[in-house]
Amino acid sequence: MYKKFFGLRESPFKVNPDPRYLFLTPGIQEALASLAYGIRGRRGIILLTGEVGTGKTTLIQMVLDWLRQNRAATAFIFNTHLTVSELFECMMADLGISCESHSKSEILIRLNRWLLDRYSHGQTAVLIVDEAQSLSDQVLEEIRFLTNLETSTEKLLQVVLSGQPELEERLRQPHLRQLRQRITVRCRTSPLSLEETQGYIAERLRIAGAGNGPLFSREAIESIYRHAIGIPRVINVLCEHALINAFADQEKTVSAAHVEGVAHEFELDRPIAPRSTSSENPTSVEKVLRDLSTVLERMRQPVPVGVGSGKESYEPYS
Repeated sequence: MYKKFFGLRESPFKVNPDPRYLFLTPGIQEALASLAYGIRGRRGIILLTGEVGTGKTTLIQMVLDWLRQNRAATAFIFNTHLTVSELFECMMADLGISCESHSKSEILIRLNRWLLDRYSHGQTAVLIVDEAQSLSDQVLEEIRFLTNLETSTEKLLQVVLSGQPELEERLRQPHLRQLRQRITVRCRTSPLSLEETQGYIAERLRIAGAGNGPLFSREAIESIYRHAIGIPRVINVLCEHALINAFADQEKTVSAAHVEGVAHEFELDRPIAPRSTSSENPTSVEKVLRDLSTVLERMRQPVPVGVGSGKESYEPYS
């Protein structure tokens, strides 16, 4: 509706987790490096936590794309209201493993043989579970058992558990202590600072085709930050509807008044203290970050003719 008016190719503030729009803050770079370290190092269980809307699913989508481009086998579980048998069924289907039996022991034997075969060829497999805080205790225990599939030195199946902070609370419960002790890598997503919010908005506009002129006034950005408290999903909602309001007023720049109108409509107009900016340096895993940044740039390029022909060349995953 407003794209032509503002000179945009696409809507920049959709809330779906499009990895092309992943904004690489130092915190996100640290989380990416930790995930990649855990997977490449065959560390077993990796824990990713963060508040709702801070970019966990978008981060996971980028990691999935990176893994697939490196020929790693992946299983992505996003429906976490599953029974144990449904978990195994979804995982085996995603990994592309055929198993006619519904017996758990037969499934595990088939999975173990398949993983050992991949391991012998220098390959791995990754199970990623989103919204893991909703998993039943029984399913969480079965995931722990999956990490028993190993050689004498390395885990055969890497597991990423992603969830809200409630997941960490659950893992502190005594009956889940064995699972908690299996977690070897922990990483988090956090809200954006004011400066990061400004960069986040500018980057999404750039990817969507915006010109050099600012579409949001400084006051509008400060208002967005104040109401969204640095949560990317809320930033997207505010920006999307503020653009619509500016378009309705036929104004080329979004003002603080446009943002305040949206905040009132969505009942976000309440004073909240800004978050302090962390001064911690991101984890330094330079090659991994270069690889992931390359994947991100590829996602932002038009798909060339011939992709999918089997002629692409990637460095083998190991």
